[in-house]
Amino acid sequence: MLVLAPLLSGCSGDSTDDVRDAAQAFLDDWAAGRVDAAADRTTDPAAAAALLEQTAADLPDATLSAELGEVQAEDGAATVTWQATWDLTAAPDWTYDATLELQEGEDSWEIVAEPAVVHPELADGQHLELARSLPERAPITDGTGAPLFAETEVVDVGVDTAQVTDLPALAAGLAAATGISAEEITADVQAAPAGQFVPVITLRRPDFEAIRAQVYDLPEAVFPTSTRLLAPTSRFGLALLGRVGDATAEVLEDTVDADGEQRYAAGDRLGLSGLQLAYQEQLAGTPGFTVRVVSTDEALEDTGRVVGTVDPVPGTPVQTPLLPAVQNAADAAVATQPLATHLVAVRPGTGELLAVSSNEAANPVNALTGQFPPGSSMKTMTATALLSAGTVTPETQVPCPATTVVEGREFENEDQFDLGTVPMTEAFAQSCNTTFIQQALTLPDGALAAAATSYGVGTDWQLPVDVFSGEVPATSTGTTEAADAIGQGQVLMSPAQLALVAAGIAGGTPAVPVEVVGAEPAGAVPAGPDPAVLDALRPMMRQVVLSGTATGLADRGEVYGKTGTAEYGTNTPLDAHGWFMGYQLGGPQGDVAFAVLVEGGQSSSVAVEVADAFLAALGS
Repeated sequence: MLVLAPLLSGCSGDSTDDVRDAAQAFLDDWAAGRVDAAADRTTDPAAAAALLEQTAADLPDATLSAELGEVQAEDGAATVTWQATWDLTAAPDWTYDATLELQEGEDSWEIVAEPAVVHPELADGQHLELARSLPERAPITDGTGAPLFAETEVVDVGVDTAQVTDLPALAAGLAAATGISAEEITADVQAAPAGQFVPVITLRRPDFEAIRAQVYDLPEAVFPTSTRLLAPTSRFGLALLGRVGDATAEVLEDTVDADGEQRYAAGDRLGLSGLQLAYQEQLAGTPGFTVRVVSTDEALEDTGRVVGTVDPVPGTPVQTPLLPAVQNAADAAVATQPLATHLVAVRPGTGELLAVSSNEAANPVNALTGQFPPGSSMKTMTATALLSAGTVTPETQVPCPATTVVEGREFENEDQFDLGTVPMTEAFAQSCNTTFIQQALTLPDGALAAAATSYGVGTDWQLPVDVFSGEVPATSTGTTEAADAIGQGQVLMSPAQLALVAAGIAGGTPAVPVEVVGAEPAGAVPAGPDPAVLDALRPMMRQVVLSGTATGLADRGEVYGKTGTAEYGTNTPLDAHGWFMGYQLGGPQGDVAFAVLVEGGQSSSVAVEVADAFLAALGS
């Protein structure tokens, strides 16, 4: 849009007004993209059209606004000063002072068609060259402030379509080495123009070396190398940290500022997920640009004369509470399982996420946002409700029959074990479903949901990367209420939220989750159970490890916890997830609460094994 400033006239009379109008009309047409109309207002329309079209190519998608200045006219010649402001795509504005020379024609004043129309330093045989620049991306750091991402060599395993002679054999060879289906490779190559590079997979150098012997001698395969900003390993904190890569259309759409201006451009390396995406602007900084005057003869080695520049503005780091020692231990532990497995570790008392881990078989987002029935790990919250209501104490003698019936539906213990009458602590340690169903049905309406809420379950956490905070309905009755008490029914939990519950028990005061150090709180601090309730609950969780369903952790220091087996699906027998949630006090990394989920693990024993591997890797 053109903005007309007050004119300072060097002479008076109609000629000055005519000069002004001619200059204004030319700039109006140019700014509106009416190149031919603007060119027709010059002394050489053909030359002017070529000049303006070249400028449009030099400054792609840029828009011009202009502000007229002083007008001088005398003896059939005139000069108009003006200020050009180019709104450059995904870059700061470029503003400079310029001059239009005009001549009086037969019918009107005409703009002199010369390169200086575009920029005062532009001459014949030259054009502009725009180069955008992004600053180095600011780091995401760990809990000590050390950067977690670094430029890392990668190898793009792909196909040179110009060399392909036997596509089925090539696709089969690449598929065997990379795990990418031969059908997908074939389809991508067939859809690509001849001579185009078709990427199959990008691997870190060590991962490429592991398959090098299988692919290197395939005649049509090529392996260009580059660097990318990567975390220490391909799975390191992936759900939380996210990835950096070439900007996608979706990401670019999300980086439009409040004025509708695009901040970044295709080809920029941007955050694609996780914190890298959530803190895009802070980490990426602000692009800059340089405009040079260069020769139109490409054969000339002309580095150009700089006529405009704005330096890029670096971003600022984002610090997470992740601790590499804890994250690496979690990654090593989940890697022991072939099934999809997650482990989230949290610092009691602060809610800081110390590790967010998922193995290769898992969808990493499920560590934070997965919605799974928690099974008997829910009994920590059911016990909280019972202890809070005064219904039982850890020493209360309670029946633990093999089965119990609620409204005609039979519930049973695993393998229908029957403990007879035992202290509540033993029923908890052995994970007696029938005990907890019978006792929970004596609770006031909503008591189970209230106990869960006291740990933060169901809170709408305001976090840069979402965490599913769980669901425990307050209105369940009958068989649903019975199932809820043992983590079935309508109860859902994420590994992250269950780790937060464990942290609240360990720390005495539940804390809000922290993904970024110094960020605004994710919500109000949960009320927490009565301290006396937690004092009673902790020894019960300790007994799970010493004599109950998690004795495999008994030699891992001072560990407390609760196992869980959560049935799901329609198979006969039903499939089940395996859970363990708990905490270790005074370990090599201090107090650490955590939750383990093995999707489809069928038993909590596999989750206990992962927890054991985690604590062993921590040095316990």
